[in-house]
Amino acid sequence: MIEHVYRRAAEARGVGQVIVATDDQRIADAVTAFGGTVRMTRADHRTGTDRLAEVAATLTCDVVVNVQGDLPLLDPGMVESAVAPLLADSSLQIGTLCTPILDDADYQNPNVVKVVRDARGDALYFSRASIPFFRTGLITDATPATGAFKHIGLYAYRRTFVPMFAALPPTPLEIAESLEQLRALEHGYRIHTVVTHVESIEVDTPEDLERVRRLVAVGART
Repeated sequence: MIEHVYRRAAEARGVGQVIVATDDQRIADAVTAFGGTVRMTRADHRTGTDRLAEVAATLTCDVVVNVQGDLPLLDPGMVESAVAPLLADSSLQIGTLCTPILDDADYQNPNVVKVVRDARGDALYFSRASIPFFRTGLITDATPATGAFKHIGLYAYRRTFVPMFAALPPTPLEIAESLEQLRALEHGYRIHTVVTHVESIEVDTPEDLERVRRLVAVGART
């Protein structure tokens, strides 16, 4: 799976280098086996952002993109979309992606992180709960709900911001929801969200993995 993510990220325009940051020797060996670049990091990092900060401190680029290893169907254009707002607005520190929720099962699923946005596209709040609340009924494929977005866990950061973010103390909402991005909002930083209609499955459960395997098998036959 990590090879799929690596190769798709490398296809994004403007990407200078793809690096897998890990403290797991098994992952490092797998990346080395397919010719990828890997950095071994400390094993005591609490979060992926802490791990990213360790590697970012050794880089000289302007923007770094944190792509989770659980996105084997990553579209390279998603990386480009997340980076674009930072290139257009020098005051912005974080960019990320979201996609409209059309299925009520996703809307109700606490494993699907929801985000609500302001008129500029900046995130107002992220939650595992069903936000916003619709008094008129359930979400269905036939009646997409305006304002209901699934967050896609891919982030573009200003490189110099990453160590600052990692050094911020955890916040009450972050702890309550177990969502690290809320730390940035609670400390007053903007997170700009870009809407994408490219579906990418995050592998969080065995069922997700089987779904991805089926899709990859179909793609290999076509």
